[in-house]
Amino acid sequence: MTAHRFTPRGPLTGRIRVPGDKSISHRSLMFGALAVGTTTIRGLLEGEDVLATGRALEQMGAKVRKADDGTYSVDGVGVGTLLQPEGALDMGNSGTSTRLLMGLVASHGITAAFTGDASLSKRPMGRVIDPLSDMGASFTPSPGGTLPLITEGMQPAVPMTYRLPVASAQVKSAVLLAGLNTPGTTTVIEPVPTRDHTERMLRAFGVEVTVEEIDGEKHISVTGPVDMSPCDIEVPGDPSSAAFFAVAASIVPGSDLLIENVGLNPTRDGIFRVLKQMGADIDYLDPREVGGEPVADLQVRHAPLTGIEVDPDIAPSMIDEFPVLFVAAAMAKGATITSGLEELRVKESDRLSAMAAALKISGAKVQEREDGLLITGSSGEPLPGGGTVTTHLDHRIAMSMAVAGLASETGVEIDSTEPIATSFPNFTALIDEASA
Repeated sequence: MTAHRFTPRGPLTGRIRVPGDKSISHRSLMFGALAVGTTTIRGLLEGEDVLATGRALEQMGAKVRKADDGTYSVDGVGVGTLLQPEGALDMGNSGTSTRLLMGLVASHGITAAFTGDASLSKRPMGRVIDPLSDMGASFTPSPGGTLPLITEGMQPAVPMTYRLPVASAQVKSAVLLAGLNTPGTTTVIEPVPTRDHTERMLRAFGVEVTVEEIDGEKHISVTGPVDMSPCDIEVPGDPSSAAFFAVAASIVPGSDLLIENVGLNPTRDGIFRVLKQMGADIDYLDPREVGGEPVADLQVRHAPLTGIEVDPDIAPSMIDEFPVLFVAAAMAKGATITSGLEELRVKESDRLSAMAAALKISGAKVQEREDGLLITGSSGEPLPGGGTVTTHLDHRIAMSMAVAGLASETGVEIDSTEPIATSFPNFTALIDEASA
């Protein structure tokens, strides 16, 4: 592991463009593989997680190619005709790839073995195994319901109506993807809204997706088997990646940064709404729609932040952004209270305890609770900085504490920058560019 110290710089200025949205990148490859014909994708995130998805789809018959101009093309095999992979599907660190591809395989007559790195192999897969088993697929996981695991698909699978026990776009998507090749109507009932990239993109590929609101809950249905048509996709900038720079520009004095082409799907933009509640100076320039997704350029200027009590109902729209929000809270005036965040304990790491420990090492005042953190901010004063932060091989811990280092007195050292490559390969280069 390569330790790296992120030290204070000048203000963040100029224009940057963050990598393509990871959720949309995964789905564009998967749906391209299920369409008959050639799908073209511009702006695909070339992180390890997305490339793992591409490799797995090639093992099941799709052809994924990259042109000299960076555009990707996917020649699909069609719904119902995925091929039996010869070897195990190595998912690396990607929970999204694993859970969604388990859904795809579940309604095809093939068997696939899923493997992953040490971090992914600790993450629970029971939440997708349960509903997909009810549709007819069978699973042989490792003890504790983790990877490595074997999925045996059932063709034809059995349609079902499934109420999500926890707010999870991955579980919703896995069931809907299984429904694409299942005769009859498969419905997911969503008590709490989660990111809706799957529904939006399925429509772009010609699938009829019905969404009804019944007694305050969303009922999302697909009727299979479906035929999917190829399409051209422009992947917007990842709001999760933009969030690191929005927080950095907010807390580093003198900053005035334009972040271009950021996806602002209402199920994903919670971090920007919460930052604005704290007093952040964020303007949305040139709002537009690209491929069914709302997009804008974000102008972010340094501003004094004030601690707030974060509404737990907003958590699903920013669940991955809480680590960097905790950094903003550590620099705010007064206390920031978060709750309802039990989900953060089963991410790539236990992000509540990992961020509490990391911020304390850097000189912040943090109290860890069962379902959130209570952070008393520095009123804009730089954090002292200090000893080496343990990232637990979690890319969001690593990047969040890198941002903390930019607004510290002596810098923050993280124990490894390697996990950052999974989602944001040019993160450090963009920091250098914006603070040059």
